[in-house]
Amino acid sequence: MKIKISTSLSVVIRIALWLFMLIGGAWYSFVHDYNGTLFNSFVFHLLSAVIGIIVLIFAFRAAANGGRELSRGRVGNIPRLETNKLVSSGIYSCMRHPMLFGLTLLPLGWALLLGLPTYITFLAPMQMIFIIMMVVIFEEMEVQRKFEKEYDEYRKKVPMVSLRLECLKILFKSM
Repeated sequence: MKIKISTSLSVVIRIALWLFMLIGGAWYSFVHDYNGTLFNSFVFHLLSAVIGIIVLIFAFRAAANGGRELSRGRVGNIPRLETNKLVSSGIYSCMRHPMLFGLTLLPLGWALLLGLPTYITFLAPMQMIFIIMMVVIFEEMEVQRKFEKEYDEYRKKVPMVSLRLECLKILFKSM
């Protein structure tokens, strides 16, 4: 059976890296935290799981809202998760990387859901910083190469991320 992936190698590599970070972080933290006091606390796990679910809901809402708006940048028959038209409307008028901003919350939400103290306090923040660095380095570079001067003008007007309340309301709104 041959699996056909209709997206760019760059996207496939990023998804594989995300999965490796999330699964690897959970495995490492589980092994490290297994005999710890917090790991064996029902109250800690209950509170952590509730907060984790809330964080994950926000992460997935941001990804869905950003992705829905980004799909307007697909003109013609191009691979999924790719664009060939610069999107600067909706949430993209507030921030350049709303989808990835929301997904930056994913490691923290996952760590909280699992209730793994090492993951929550150490690995999730490191993974979040790594995701931000990937956006700053790779995503910006790819979009710049694809849209050139149009992106230069857009980048001058719109910040990478915005914490303005009206932007966050759009980003995390319910579908």
